Amino acid sequence: MKRAGLDSPLRFTTKLGGAHRETPKDGTIKHRFAPDDIAAQSLLASQTMANAVTHFEIFAAQPARLAEFYRQLLGWQIDKAPGIDYWRIKTDSAAGQGINGGLTFRPIPEPHSWVHYLHVESLDHVIEQVLNLGGAVLRPKTAVPKTAWYAVVSDPEGNIFAVWQPDPTAMPPIEPED
Repeated sequence: MKRAGLDSPLRFTTKLGGAHRETPKDGTIKHRFAPDDIAAQSLLASQTMANAVTHFEIFAAQPARLAEFYRQLLGWQIDKAPGIDYWRIKTDSAAGQGINGGLTFRPIPEPHSWVHYLHVESLDHVIEQVLNLGGAVLRPKTAVPKTAWYAVVSDPEGNIFAVWQPDPTAMPPIEPED
């Protein structure tokens, strides 16, 4: 059995949560992810390569309306996650080659663009580096419950990106009741 992008037949495939780990005869490890499983993508990214793009998010004032826009425009599969205001985006469900993402309410006033997330080993260290190198923190370190920590930052020219540190124990702090 051959797959696009692999030079040798697959020797075996093991399933890791929502992801697949494929090992060709040459011993290298390739990963394939369930199209809507950002947590599994993030977990496996943490085991493979730092600073890799993990996913994208699109921010909106009316996410349900924008989800329909992208469904019709690009044919993406977009489903609302149960219990939260978050829509999962599968960009290439047939081939499994596309980068997937999400759509949610706008957490910061700008940008009016997509935000790409970079996997990092230490979110705190990267935030410190961004500030030391003349960048800015637009959204401070925030928990995605039981998935990761992230922050939205900009470079010295104002270009925005997010940094993402997988952490299955991430939880927002408990806020006191008034």
